[in-house]
Amino acid sequence: MYTIRSLNKIAPIGLDLLDPAQFTLNDNEQNPEGILLRSADMHSMELPDNLLAVSRAGAGVNNIPLDACAEKGIVVFNTPGANANAVRELAVCALFLASRNITAGIKWASGLEGDDVAKQIEKGKSAFAGPEIMGKTLGVVGLGAIGVGVANAAHHLGMNVLGFDPYISVDAAWGLSRSVSRYHDFNKLLAECDYLSIHAPLNTYTKHMINSVALSLMKPGVRIINFARAELVNDDDMISALDSGRVSCYVTDFPNGRVNKHPKVVPIPHLGASTPESEDNCAVMAVQEMSNYLVFGNIKNSVNYPDVELARTTPYRLCVIHRNIPSMLSSISSMVGDAGINIDNMLNKSLKEYAYTILDVSTEIDNKLLESLMSVEGIIKVRVLKS
Repeated sequence: MYTIRSLNKIAPIGLDLLDPAQFTLNDNEQNPEGILLRSADMHSMELPDNLLAVSRAGAGVNNIPLDACAEKGIVVFNTPGANANAVRELAVCALFLASRNITAGIKWASGLEGDDVAKQIEKGKSAFAGPEIMGKTLGVVGLGAIGVGVANAAHHLGMNVLGFDPYISVDAAWGLSRSVSRYHDFNKLLAECDYLSIHAPLNTYTKHMINSVALSLMKPGVRIINFARAELVNDDDMISALDSGRVSCYVTDFPNGRVNKHPKVVPIPHLGASTPESEDNCAVMAVQEMSNYLVFGNIKNSVNYPDVELARTTPYRLCVIHRNIPSMLSSISSMVGDAGINIDNMLNKSLKEYAYTILDVSTEIDNKLLESLMSVEGIIKVRVLKS
């Protein structure tokens, strides 16, 4: 029986997938085997000794201490693509918000009074005129599930679409329209854009990727959309570009005190994934990933360990989390063999400095072998799963 704790409200459609014969939900449990969350910050939280998995109902994992979890053999999952359609729809909407002065026009019109409102509108509407997007060039930075969706939608709306992603996955590449031009030079893409939509992950290399240097390469009057992460854009540099006219409009899903009041900023209150469909999709995916790992030992969509999935073939499964170092596999298999246990099936994969090995065996594994394995330098965690 595994105890699961939720740090945020998780959609019931996901929680209902937890088999009550195998899982107990207890949001007050201090030492659970699994944690489900959305935006709760785990960085100040002491990681429980029993914790095996953390599953975030969403794509970003900045609120989870990934390195600390990896060091303790805690597998962290996210739900890539589960909220992609919700963010894609709002990003496409942002193209029009950035162009047509819609929000400013609505704010102005809603403040009009008197019997001649219609006349006032006809007289003042020219102040809110804006260009059409058809025929304009859109640059999409980051071609994951969301970026590909935005690029394809923009193409169907008549835009000339350029895409940049040095790490595009095979699945994403298959889904990208052939009409989208792939660029391998970020600076060249910036120079050609009338619009820029950012969908890159946040890491050491992408933080403040839209800065004074990047902005100086872009066309005067460019319109920029950010539905990825706030820190991808340098706020001070963006404000300077807005003041100078280099940027005509900045639509961001991450408003803050620096940019919120600027007249050329359209601040959206982090609504990218705020749809009931998205919350349901993320909850279902997060629960399925955690359940699959805890019960069957399979890893899919982890951000700190490799994906390893092996169909169950025997009554006993040995799961070993370890460092990605030479001779580790031979050490594990030798120790299992020395214990008189034949390995029926085995799969190993690595992700940077960490690795994960599954061994299916027909013979019961005793505690002596587990203790011996845990004494090996480089082995972080060992589990035995019985069918």
